[in-house]
Amino acid sequence: MGFKCGIVGMPNVGKSTLFNALTQTAAAQAANYPFCTIEPNVGEVAVPDPRLDTLAKLGKSEQIIPTRLSFVDIAGLVRGASKGEGLGNQFLANIREVDAVAHVVRCFKDDDVTHVDGRIDPVADIETVETELMLADLESLEKRVDNLEKKAKGSGEEAKDAKVALDLIKRALVLLREGKPARFVERKPEEESLFHQLGMLTAQPVLYVCNVDEGSAATGNALSEKVEALAKKEGAGWVVISAKIESEIAALPAEERQSFLADLGLKETGLDRLIRAGYDLLHLVTYFTVGPKEARAWTITKGTKGPKAAGVIHTDFERGFIRAETIGYDDFVKYGGESGARDAGKLRLEGKEYVVADGDVMHFRFNT
Repeated sequence: MGFKCGIVGMPNVGKSTLFNALTQTAAAQAANYPFCTIEPNVGEVAVPDPRLDTLAKLGKSEQIIPTRLSFVDIAGLVRGASKGEGLGNQFLANIREVDAVAHVVRCFKDDDVTHVDGRIDPVADIETVETELMLADLESLEKRVDNLEKKAKGSGEEAKDAKVALDLIKRALVLLREGKPARFVERKPEEESLFHQLGMLTAQPVLYVCNVDEGSAATGNALSEKVEALAKKEGAGWVVISAKIESEIAALPAEERQSFLADLGLKETGLDRLIRAGYDLLHLVTYFTVGPKEARAWTITKGTKGPKAAGVIHTDFERGFIRAETIGYDDFVKYGGESGARDAGKLRLEGKEYVVADGDVMHFRFNT
């Protein structure tokens, strides 16, 4: 389904170091100067889920295929980007193509790594980036009002859609002029699709990624605490990571990583937490298919019904959907797999209106 999370932030906050560690490649340059990431780099990462290993063992599966999430490393943004400063126009175009934003902020002090504004203040950095995005949204929306007002005076579906879009735009403009991002616009579920079609930069959900020094990786520090307070106030997500540590872990053989983490007082990598937080930010859930050939995780949006979930595997599954044989993950494990769960009466036959739950183990019946 191609869910993308864009990694954004000011130059020299550790975005590309983090991206390199995330994808375990050197695809994005990590250099101590602004705009080193000129083209957006896309890296696909597996979403860590220990349930998949358990299911594979029970199903005696030959292969394990995790669900994946794409991260896009986008050029650093500076003050004036909305007017084309730095690589502003390119930044703004790239960020429109992602589903959510992981906003990396610098929460470490290092005299060897310059800050484009000459000071370390993560909340001010957030405000700089948000302001540029809001200014770009303001300009974009204001240009559309006259045309939509003309269309709204007509009749038919086009006029109806124009009225809804115009109403959403006017609500967004009120907030943007108050210095608040468009994601805070109150809207009904049926308006959600059109709202996102407006392509506003500040409409996407945000996850703040606090890049701290190595000594603060386990507990955070005074700078990351400021970001945490802001995130709580906004209802946004946040995660604390040391990009330097993550890049060191990425270079280690897999068997050495756990002891390295333990020495630092960490139970898991920051990247695993970041990936899961990105997954949660997009309101995604996982269902599984299990068989002798493979155990596989599939990504869907929370609230997806059976036919649409089946369509993630193949469009034929959605078109010809009859029913879904469904076992909850806990029941699948408790009764030792599909046959045990079936014998215990835990296999359910779900129809077209069934909302797939996170962890469901499913087998779809369909007509071609």
